[in-house]
Amino acid sequence: MIGVSVVTRIIPCLDVAAGRVVKGVNFENLREMGDPVELARSYYEQGADELTFLDVTATVDERATMYDVVRRTAEEVFIPLTVGGGVRTADDVARLQGVGADKVGVNSAAIARPDLLGEIADRFGAQALVLSLDVKRSPRTDSGFVVTTHGGRTETDLDALAWAREAIERGAGELLVNSIDADGTRQGFDIELIELMRDVSAVPVIASGGAGAPQHFGPAVRAGADAVLAASVFHSGQLTIADVKRALRADGIEAR
Repeated sequence: MIGVSVVTRIIPCLDVAAGRVVKGVNFENLREMGDPVELARSYYEQGADELTFLDVTATVDERATMYDVVRRTAEEVFIPLTVGGGVRTADDVARLQGVGADKVGVNSAAIARPDLLGEIADRFGAQALVLSLDVKRSPRTDSGFVVTTHGGRTETDLDALAWAREAIERGAGELLVNSIDADGTRQGFDIELIELMRDVSAVPVIASGGAGAPQHFGPAVRAGADAVLAASVFHSGQLTIADVKRALRADGIEAR
């Protein structure tokens, strides 16, 4: 199984709260990992292909802080920047693009109001719209995977594969598929989940959740991921972008 893209993208993800990067395990017990602009610049210099910022608090009072972080990052980092968290309207997208975001990630707001996807895609193009899916294994759905909100703490009634299909039909140009079960464990990506998403997706799939070693990335790409995203292994210095790209090339997978 191979993905849509020919060249695999490596994407560091920075979870931002109150202007600082944080990380936990299974979305809990968050700890501070550093300044987002400094980390973003470091990853850019290391050769990251894109960056993703997720505003994990996204309350109204933190929103201005996040805009400032995005603006300062865009002034120093010249690769595509995706920003998610708190995007509820097409006007939110316009504001984020105004401070330097290239793409936006939507999750809870699209679940609450699926028409939001079409509104964003119609105004800014599908290439600017990433559907972020926080997915958990569950016996309650046909596929065995359910969409969650609130960092994996709240299960919806949405089958993850059915929701991915619907979102693409509504205009999502990319899927960011995060395994809540694997998130922060550093035990490897959820290969079954990636394969299932690849089978239903006509747009690029970004695999997220579980990266812990260079050898974890190749299997995710072979399962169908067009891009691989990681956070804590990069923030802690356990892995560099170069380590991952070297491992992919050794595995016969093209990386930039």
